[in-house]
Amino acid sequence: MSNSNGNGNEGNGNGNWRVFISSDINHPVSIRIDRLHGLLPDSDSDKPKELFVQCSLFIDASGAPFGLPASTTLDSSAYAWNQTLTFTTKYRDLTSRAQLAFTVWDVSNSHTPLGGATVFLFNNKNQLKAGRQKLRLWLHRQADGRIPTSTPGKVPKHERGEVERLERLANKYERGHIHRIDWLDRLAFNAIDQIKQNQANLPQNSHLSLVVDFSSFEHPVVFQEFGANYLAPSPVTSTNEIVTVWDPEVGRTNPSEHKQLKLARSLNRGIVDRDLKPSINERKSIQRILKYPPTRTLSGDDRQLLWKFRFSLMSEKKALTKFLRCVEWSDVQEAKQAVELMGRWETIDVTDALELLSPLFESEEVRAYAVSVLERADDEELQCYLLQLVQALRFERSDKSHLALFLIQRSLSNIEIASFLRWYVLVELHDPVYAKRFYCTYEMLEDSMIKLEAVGSAEEDGFKMWQSLVRQTELTAQLCSIMKDIKKVSGGTQKKIDKLRQLLSGLLSELTYFDEPIRSPLAPSTLITGIVPQESSIFKSALHPLKLTFRTENGGTCKVIFKKGDDLRQDQLVIQMVSLMDRLLKLENLDLHLTPYRVLATGQDEGMLEFIPSSSLAQILSENRSIVAYLQKFHPDEEGPFGITAQCLETFIKSCAGYSVITYILGVGDRHLDNLLLRDDGRLFHVDFAYILGQDPKPFPPPMKLCKEMVEAMGGAESQYYTRFKSYCCEAYNILRKSSNLILNLFHLMAGSNIPNIASDPEKSILKLQEKFRLDLDDEGAIHFFQDLINDSVSALFPQMVETIHRWAQYWR
Repeated sequence: MSNSNGNGNEGNGNGNWRVFISSDINHPVSIRIDRLHGLLPDSDSDKPKELFVQCSLFIDASGAPFGLPASTTLDSSAYAWNQTLTFTTKYRDLTSRAQLAFTVWDVSNSHTPLGGATVFLFNNKNQLKAGRQKLRLWLHRQADGRIPTSTPGKVPKHERGEVERLERLANKYERGHIHRIDWLDRLAFNAIDQIKQNQANLPQNSHLSLVVDFSSFEHPVVFQEFGANYLAPSPVTSTNEIVTVWDPEVGRTNPSEHKQLKLARSLNRGIVDRDLKPSINERKSIQRILKYPPTRTLSGDDRQLLWKFRFSLMSEKKALTKFLRCVEWSDVQEAKQAVELMGRWETIDVTDALELLSPLFESEEVRAYAVSVLERADDEELQCYLLQLVQALRFERSDKSHLALFLIQRSLSNIEIASFLRWYVLVELHDPVYAKRFYCTYEMLEDSMIKLEAVGSAEEDGFKMWQSLVRQTELTAQLCSIMKDIKKVSGGTQKKIDKLRQLLSGLLSELTYFDEPIRSPLAPSTLITGIVPQESSIFKSALHPLKLTFRTENGGTCKVIFKKGDDLRQDQLVIQMVSLMDRLLKLENLDLHLTPYRVLATGQDEGMLEFIPSSSLAQILSENRSIVAYLQKFHPDEEGPFGITAQCLETFIKSCAGYSVITYILGVGDRHLDNLLLRDDGRLFHVDFAYILGQDPKPFPPPMKLCKEMVEAMGGAESQYYTRFKSYCCEAYNILRKSSNLILNLFHLMAGSNIPNIASDPEKSILKLQEKFRLDLDDEGAIHFFQDLINDSVSALFPQMVETIHRWAQYWR
C-alpha cells in the first residue's frame, strides 16, 4: 500500500513515501536464525556442545507466549543454523509491543539454557524491524517476554562501539538504503572484516551474540491495527530533532481517485472501448509495455492503457499476459469480463503460459487456461519445464488442481515423465509447509498409474510400471547404506574401494545381478540389471562419492556417480538450464558442443550424476603443461592448427564459448581449474554449482569465467581462433536474449523452492538474472557490451598495473 501524496521519500527515489500497513499483511511471522557470534562459555572443553535455538512470540506485557514456540535443529559444530522459523501468527495480528524471545538451549548439558535474548518486533517509530540483527545473549538465562524484559537483546547505546556502528550500516546496505558502488563496496567490506577481526580479539568484546534475520519487505512496514486507529502522536520537543508523524490514512484508498478509476474502467464503457484504436503514440507505448520482462511491475498508467485498448489487442498473443496483470481481480464483474476475453484471445505460446502459473496469478480460470496451453507441448518440451511445473504446485489453490491432474495424465503415457515427476515430488515431501500438497500429488500419481491397463501383450500394466519406479528408491536406499558402511572404514581411499567391491560381491551380491531390471533413475528408458563390482570405485573427496558401473539390459554399461551428504537440487537446476539453453541454441542452428550431463536429486542430501569420462584442467596442466599438448595426444595433425585437428580445436572453441555465456548469465561462481573438465574430443564443461546468481566465495570475481589457459589454447588474445571464440559468444548471447522471458519465467516458478541461492532472496535473485540479459540494448548494442565483457575478463588474466585486474588474476590461482 502506498501514499503517493506524501512528501517523504522512504523506500524509493521518486519523492513518494511508500509504506505497508501491518494490519494488511496476511503472511505468517517468520525469522531466520543465522548463527552464534563470539566465544562460548567453557569453549576450551573437548566435548562439543549440542545446541538449538527456541523462539517464542509475545504480544502483550503479561509475559505469556502467544502460540507455540518454534525451534531449529540441533547443531554441534559451527553453530550456524541458517534456518527460517515460521509462526502460525500473522503480521496483521501483531501488537505494537510484540516481542520475540530467543533461548539457546544446550542439550549436552542436561538441557540447560546457554543464554537468552528478547527483542521488540517494532522500533520506537512503530516501524517493523528488518534485516540482520545481532542480539546479545544473557548467559545461562532463559529469555522472557515481559515488559520490561530481564533479557534485552539490544546493546545499550553507551556500550556500542565501532563494530556495532558498522554492522548497522551494513544492515542498511543489504536493505538497499545505501547507494552501491561495487568496487568501493568490496574494499569497504574487506576493511570492515579486518576491524571486526581486530575487535574480536579484545577481552571487552567477547560477548556471545545471536545473529538473526528479520523479514524484509519492499517498503517499510508501519504498525496499525485494523480500522480507524490513530497512532499515538510523537511528542514535539523544543530541540531541532526531526519528528516523524505517521498519517493513519497512509495506504488507504483515496475515494475520489477510486471513483475516477472505476469510471475510467466502467464496464458500461465496453461498447465504446470495443471500437477504440490506439493513436501512433499510444501504439508505441503499448509496444514498449509488451516488451517488458515478466519481472517488471506495470504502473497505473500502463494498466489503464492496456485495459482501454483490450479489444484491439486481442489479436496480439504477446499482450494477453500483460492484460491479465492489469485486471482488478477483486472486482467480480471486471474479472468475469477478463476471463471471457481470455477465451477469445489469440492463443499464446507455451513459453508465455508458464508466466500465468507464477504466484502473481491466483485466478483458477487463468491457471486452468495456462494448463490448457501447456497441453499443446510435446513430451520433449514438457520435460524441459517439468522441474518448474512441480514447483508451481505450491502456488495452486487446491491439492487436486488442473496443473497436478495434467502432469499426472501426461506421465501415464510417458514413463520418463512419470519417473522424473515421482522423484521431483518425492524430494519435496520434506518441505514442512507444502508436504501435504506434494504427498497428495504423489498419491494421485500412484493411484492413476496402478489402475493403468496394459495396451498390448508387450506392454507392462500400470502396477508393474509403478513397481519398477519404486525399486529405484529401494536401490538408492541400499546405496546410502553402503556409503554408511564405507565411512566406517579407517584408512585411505583404496581401502574404502576394496570394502565397496567386497560388499558388492559378498553381503550385497543381490546388487550385482538384480532379480528384475530396474529403470535407471537418471535415464528411465534405460533398464539396468546390476552393478559391476570390479569397475566400481570411490572418489577421493570428503564425502567419498561412489562411482558405479551398471550393466544395461542391451548388454552395455552406464556409469553414474552417487553422492550422499550433498544437496544436488541446485546442480540439478543449473544442468537443466544448460540443457534448455543447448536446445534453444540448436533450434537456431548453433551447436556449441555442450555437455548437459544428467543430475537427479533423490533426497535433500543425496542424488545421482551421470559420469562423463574427462579430466580436470588442473590435472591436465600438471601432467601435460598445456591444453594443446593434451589434445595432441588424442587428435594429432601436423598440418592442423597447433598440431591438432581443426575439428578438435573448433569443438574446444565452441564449448568454451557456450559455457562462458551460460555461466555468465546464470552468475555461476567459485570457478577453479578443478571444476572445469575437458573430454578427449575437445569438449570443455563445468561441474559443481554451489554458487549461482552472482554468489561467489572468492573476492573480486571476474565478469566472465574464462581462464588464462583456455585463451592460450586458442593461440592467445590476438589469434584468429580467439576472434572466432568471441564471435560464437556474441551469437549465443543474442540467441539466449531472445528467450529471456522463458528463462525468467522458469526461475520465477522456482521462487518458492528450497534451492539455497534462490530461497535466501527470490526477488533479488531473479532481478540479478534479468540484469545479465541487458534487455535495454538492441542486438548490435548487446554484441558491443559482450565483447567489452570478454576483453575485461581476458585483460584480467595477464599482468597489468591496475589493482582490480590484479585481483581478478588472483581468482584463478
